[in-house]
Amino acid sequence: MQPRARVAAVLCILCAWSFLHGDVTLPAVIGDHMVVQRDMHVPIWGKAEPGEDVTVTVGAAAATAKAGADGTWIVRLAPMPAGGPIEIGVKGKNEIVLRDVLVGDVWVCSGQSNMQWTVGGSANAAEEIAKAVHPGIRLFSVPRVVAVEPLDDVKASWALLSPETVRDFSAVGYFFGRDLYAAMGVPVGLIHSSWGGTPAESWTTRATLEAYPEYRPLLEYWNKRVAEYPEAVQRHEKAVAAWEEAAAKAKAENKEAPPKPGPPGNPQGDAWYPGGLWNGMLAPLAPFAIQGAIWYQGESNADRAYQYRLLFPAMIRDWRQMWGQGDFSFFFVQLANFRAVNDKPVESDWAELREAQLMTLALPKTGMAVAIDIGEAGDIHPRNKQDVGRRLALAAQAVAHGKDIVYSGPLYQHMKVEGGAIRLFFTHTGSGLLCKGDALKGFAIAGADRSFQWADARIDGATVVVSAQGIANPVAVRYAWSINPVCNLFNKEGLPASPFRTDNWPGVTAGKQSR
Repeated sequence: MQPRARVAAVLCILCAWSFLHGDVTLPAVIGDHMVVQRDMHVPIWGKAEPGEDVTVTVGAAAATAKAGADGTWIVRLAPMPAGGPIEIGVKGKNEIVLRDVLVGDVWVCSGQSNMQWTVGGSANAAEEIAKAVHPGIRLFSVPRVVAVEPLDDVKASWALLSPETVRDFSAVGYFFGRDLYAAMGVPVGLIHSSWGGTPAESWTTRATLEAYPEYRPLLEYWNKRVAEYPEAVQRHEKAVAAWEEAAAKAKAENKEAPPKPGPPGNPQGDAWYPGGLWNGMLAPLAPFAIQGAIWYQGESNADRAYQYRLLFPAMIRDWRQMWGQGDFSFFFVQLANFRAVNDKPVESDWAELREAQLMTLALPKTGMAVAIDIGEAGDIHPRNKQDVGRRLALAAQAVAHGKDIVYSGPLYQHMKVEGGAIRLFFTHTGSGLLCKGDALKGFAIAGADRSFQWADARIDGATVVVSAQGIANPVAVRYAWSINPVCNLFNKEGLPASPFRTDNWPGVTAGKQSR
């Protein structure tokens, strides 16, 4: 027997033995070098022979569970303070020892391409990579997989942070974790699960989408594609058969063969398939105890931003429900500025998507990193991911950990008409409002005719007063309301004000559905 064949035979025997004898197994997210969540019951779960007792130990503490009829089992370890490294023992008919485990804060980092964007592709990449030596930070990268039903595992493992492992890791995730690690002084585990170009409905469970009439057209579209797929496969098979004949004839005549027809796309393997990324890239992680999640996404939903007003908070509630540990912290990045600057006030789908993100702050334990000042006109992937991570980390310190710090830029609160002007009131003004430049820019004002024009704006204490010649009776103000606005209102802590509008007039994406 050849060496390779001998190795394969041995592996087959071992796998068969493991199946027959019901070895205890663990999902990939539970492994060496992981970080488990501090100050919280820690679920440890896996598979074993039905009816088998499985005991999990940490030091002198132990917890035991009996595997169910399907072989699954779960225990919940008592809360532990931050620290480590520790070892966790898992014993049934076999024994597993998890080594070099830290206890700290665990964060899921998800979204589309701006979350997927790597440290190696970010600003000052060489310097950032070289100094990425933090023994208290651990990384876990989820492979990109679409699934029709929830998976119970992924092919991945925890890694120690190093210049080698950080290069291809999420830049936003890493910079967030690095700043949080420095601020809190406890280990940080970062679970990266993102896929560029994907919409929020891919990251939401099918059950949640089906509960809302607003998503019926979306689901009907995908149901139709799934139903039509077998016929498309048959047509492709016939086309390939015809091509083979044509190719053979061309070869015989010494002519160039026609191009081979490509296969039809399987809709259930499409990254846009509703629920597909929750099933393949998030479900296998739950119920791994976490401190919370950070999210950078929205570009793929901008053309139907009004729908995002419902979809995004529904997705967050969905995650929290499916994870089963209550309202964990959820922080997100508002879309950065992008593309050409407009020379006059305009309607904007990206502005409406930012508004939908702003509205999602109504959910408990949420926070938003405004990025309207750090985008790039020519690139949807701005390279400055350091400030994005820093602003998310500020939100985590304040909302998740209760630190008394300024963690957000000014957010519009309400307005008051004062003669021919409108006075704007804000929260999160910090130690005061600040204009970065000679004069405030980005403010537009309108009367009852809903025709906006650029306005004069000035800071007055903790408020901004807006007016314009020719508008004697103003009724609405908008700020930074375009895909790439020129705007410069900050608080003195250096955090930019979020784009906003005071009106609720129908926008360009009102009533738009996906696909």
